[in-house]
Amino acid sequence: MSAGDPTPDKKAAEPSGVDLARVALRAAREQARARGDAARQRKQARRGGGLRSGARADGRDPMALGAAINRLLTERGWETPAAVGGVMGRWPQIVGEDLAKHCVPQRYDEDERVLTVQCDSTAWATQLRVLAPALVARLNEDLGHGTVRMIKVLNPGGPARRYGPLRAPGSTGPGDTYG
Repeated sequence: MSAGDPTPDKKAAEPSGVDLARVALRAAREQARARGDAARQRKQARRGGGLRSGARADGRDPMALGAAINRLLTERGWETPAAVGGVMGRWPQIVGEDLAKHCVPQRYDEDERVLTVQCDSTAWATQLRVLAPALVARLNEDLGHGTVRMIKVLNPGGPARRYGPLRAPGSTGPGDTYG
């Protein structure tokens, strides 16, 4: 074996039959393990996810109704609409009995963060517009900063418009007075 003979380097670079067998065996074991893992996962899925009943709590354990509702609200992202709905239920306590008798919350636009309130007369609508900044601050105290950006006050709706022979052309009826 001289320094110029290429055969020793060639033999060192080529794996022998035993090495090839080891590599093939390792690859076969990995493939079998992968097939076994896949079969085990399919079997667990048929049995219900592989969860076993035991002494420790898991996702299948029963929970209190309040905790289940809170979890649902959190998972679905309904915290703000639910909180605003609670405020609508407590409307008389928040704004006072007098104002609550004449002004009723109608809807909440989550995207615009606007609470729409319907009043039964223009006088109460004006009163609510005057109190709106303080009411927005009070609502944001209860719901979290920035939940309600603005209160939109709706004037009362007039009676249904009737069309007939005694109507003046071009008249909008009692809607003329509600501005």
